[in-house]
Amino acid sequence: MPRHARTHSRQNRAGRANHPANSGAPNHAGIHLLRDPSVSARMVSSSGAGPGDLVIELGAGLGALTAPLAATGARVIAVERDPRFVAKLRRRFAGDDGVRVVEADARTVMLPHRPYRVVANIPYAISTALLRRLLDPETTSVAGADLLVEWGFAKRMTDTHPRDLEVAWWQARFELGIAGRVRPGSFRPAPSVDSAHLVVRRRADVSRAQARLARRLLQDAYRQPRRPARDVLGAHVPKKRAHRLLTSTGIDPPAAASSVPVTTWLALAGELTAT
Repeated sequence: MPRHARTHSRQNRAGRANHPANSGAPNHAGIHLLRDPSVSARMVSSSGAGPGDLVIELGAGLGALTAPLAATGARVIAVERDPRFVAKLRRRFAGDDGVRVVEADARTVMLPHRPYRVVANIPYAISTALLRRLLDPETTSVAGADLLVEWGFAKRMTDTHPRDLEVAWWQARFELGIAGRVRPGSFRPAPSVDSAHLVVRRRADVSRAQARLARRLLQDAYRQPRRPARDVLGAHVPKKRAHRLLTSTGIDPPAAASSVPVTTWLALAGELTAT
């Protein structure tokens, strides 16, 4: 169940309200249930979910995404930690063999080993933690995700020059983009900021060897961001070859390592692992 904190900086202080759906008290827990069917429809369509697919919905709430996901014929695992919502979900989907409701925390629930997709209105408060679970492990089985997140968070995740190594690593193996802005009125109660439909897709043409080398290059670049790119690459190949490779990608070899986009480091890793 989504529990959007008012700002990304309050992530660790977010809790739960006693009566999120009906109480007139201030929404200190930041619980915002998706109420706009058009947003649900766009997310499900974007996900490409269909018969034979496995879809994990993290924070199912009252089923705003669960129902349209189930209608695609995909197998849906709806994860929800609030026992009141779990009970409602189980009653609602009692006759649907394609939906399994799991009472668990999205941060600790066991994730599948087979390929799966994620479609979810995830809590602002744990957005980074959930993306870390989904995208960080080398052996992750997630094929793609369509997520509702805070707008500023989505902008940071899709920046071509991520400010930290962790996001750069995610971008090396996954394409991250924003499909659209979602206004506060799409939720009940409405949050104080806009949300974004964040689209995550695994890069199909990246081998494990290429990803591992890209990670090492990114680690070196982020460790010494002002170091010339030729020196970062030159630690892995002869300097002359490093110069040629950088020039071929349009990068000035003396340029600071921090100025090189993630996709360029990935392409360089591809060149090196292909030979």
